[in-house]
Amino acid sequence: MSAPFRVRENGIDLFVRLTPKSSVDRVEGVETAADGRSHLKARVRAVPENGAANQALERLVAKTLGVPASAVSVVTGGTSRLKTVRIAGDPQALARGADALSGQSQR
Repeated sequence: MSAPFRVRENGIDLFVRLTPKSSVDRVEGVETAADGRSHLKARVRAVPENGAANQALERLVAKTLGVPASAVSVVTGGTSRLKTVRIAGDPQALARGADALSGQSQR
């Protein structure tokens, strides 16, 4: 299983499968697609209108990883369930956080 993130020189890109209109805001672990790519599963209460679900995802990821909301942005998949979220900061620390979040460290 591949990691649901890619390390960049100034942060990481986190691959997420988002479910809007959920009953809770939470991250639910890793899912592997049929093509072998891994995505972090996330649910938000916001509806997918006018970017509300994307903003809720950005806030959820920021809170979960302990980074400022301004460091998190959806860079691809604005209208899709599969999104790439860019997180600015120390790449190694963010990778460790994303690794723990995805349960990769329990292998």
